[in-house]
Amino acid sequence: MKIYTVGRRKEAKARALIESGVGAVRVNGEHVRNLPDMLRLKVIEPLLVAGEPDEVDISVNVRGGGQSGQADAARTAIARALVSYYTDTKDLESTFMAYDRYMLVEDSRRTEPHKPSQSSKGPRHKQQKSYR
Repeated sequence: MKIYTVGRRKEAKARALIESGVGAVRVNGEHVRNLPDMLRLKVIEPLLVAGEPDEVDISVNVRGGGQSGQADAARTAIARALVSYYTDTKDLESTFMAYDRYMLVEDSRRTEPHKPSQSSKGPRHKQQKSYR
């Protein structure tokens, strides 16, 4: 059985494929152990919370955004894939929600659009004023 799921964070979008296998986790074609330490821990966090299922292979493709956003998007996609794969047990979903809600629910915060007349400086930048 193959299941595709999606996770998003900021500008990053991750698509995860989960299928029966030997426990390999790949991100953009590379094994997860090749990622930097903090990003690797964030990506495999759903596996640690779920009890490291060894009978599934997970492949994640991530595009857009920065490294941290991509890691969060992959984390959400993996958590959703595990919940969908193990549909017979509802306690995995409740475990994820109790641990961290953002494993299953996307973070809705986005960057604020830039306003006219200050487009290069940022959305809330004002002209500096001098009193002397």
